[in-house]
Formats: sequence, structure tokens, C-alpha cells
Amino acid sequence: MGVVIAIDGPAAAGKGTLSRQIAETYGFHHLDTGLTYRATAKALLDAGLPLDDETVAEKMAREVELAGLDRDTLSAHAIGEAASKIAVMPKVRRALVEAQKAFSTRAPGTVLDGRDIGTVVCPDAPVKLYVTASADVRARRRYDEIIAKGGEAEYDDIFADVTKRDERDMGRADSPLKPAQDAHLLDTSKMSIEAAFQAAKSLIDEALIKN
Repeated sequence: MGVVIAIDGPAAAGKGTLSRQIAETYGFHHLDTGLTYRATAKALLDAGLPLDDETVAEKMAREVELAGLDRDTLSAHAIGEAASKIAVMPKVRRALVEAQKAFSTRAPGTVLDGRDIGTVVCPDAPVKLYVTASADVRARRRYDEIIAKGGEAEYDDIFADVTKRDERDMGRADSPLKPAQDAHLLDTSKMSIEAAFQAAKSLIDEALIKN
């Protein structure tokens, strides 16, 4: 079994970019666990199946192939909305957590990012990071990203969406978003991507030496 690096945090805090960079640097496998929910939702939408049937959603969740999840395709807004509906279903969460746990055993190591990696999926991970930033900064980053890609967006709408998602993620009964007790907090509000990466790398290297 390889080394596991668990990275959690709210939407648009930078954990995805950071996780991919960490995985590439250490030569580890990477999994954005949020994409597993989106892939399940997309499968339901493609098949024309309802999003409120937990049994059907669980069946789709157990068929999701974790290798080669297409981030660009799965980032579509409609898929995200559908994913938010099935992500609260306990049976769907259990099915995907099982798959994520299995993924985490890959050698030589794995980097998993999401909302409940350090608390639920990989509570024994030797390295846990909780990446966060203020809601204003996260909304601004998302807005800038959409505009840079030629899209249209209203900052106020994105800010409202970010805060609504925070409330939903932190307030749900099953696996709420919160830092693991032994997680290192990394606030990227005033950090560049490179500065955040160097801070994370220092924490990871220190933890790996101890383990």
C-alpha cells in the first residue's frame, strides 16, 4: 500500500490545482473525488434516469470507472447541479467512498482531494491538508476563470453559489465538510499557486519524514 495524501476544503479554494501539482511532483496517482459524484450524475442524465431514486443512483455509482475521469466534460454546470442532488444520498456516498478507499491503496502513493477525505475516506492518511480561502476570494477566482475561458458570469451570482455550496457541504448530516483534527490548515487567500504549493510541499515532506 502506498502513501496517502488527503486534501480537503471548500469549493474554489485551490485544492484541485494544488492536488494535481503535488501528485505530479511525487509521482503519485491523483483522484478528484468530486468528479466521481459528477460522473455518477452524468451517467444518470445520459441514460435519462431520475435523480431522486437512491437505488438507481447507487447502482450507477458502483459502475463508475475512476480511471480517466474527464474534468472538462464533467465540469458542466448542469452536471454539477445534478451531482449536488445525488451527493446527499447515503447509499451513493457509501458506494463512492468504497471506490475511493480502494483507489487510495495504489502504489507508490495517492493524492485524493475532496470534502471528506481526511475525515471519512482516508482517516489514517499520514498527510492531511485542509485548503481554504475566504468566500470572496474563492468567488473572484471562479469568476476570473470563467471570463478567461471566454464565458459570461456575474460575480454576485458566483459569490451566492459559493456560499450556498459551503452551507450545503458543511451542514449535511452525512460526511460534512470540516477539517480533520490532525489536518494542516492552508489558507490560500493571499497566496499565489506557487506559494501554496511550496507551503504544502514543506508540510508533506515533514510528515513523510516522520512516517
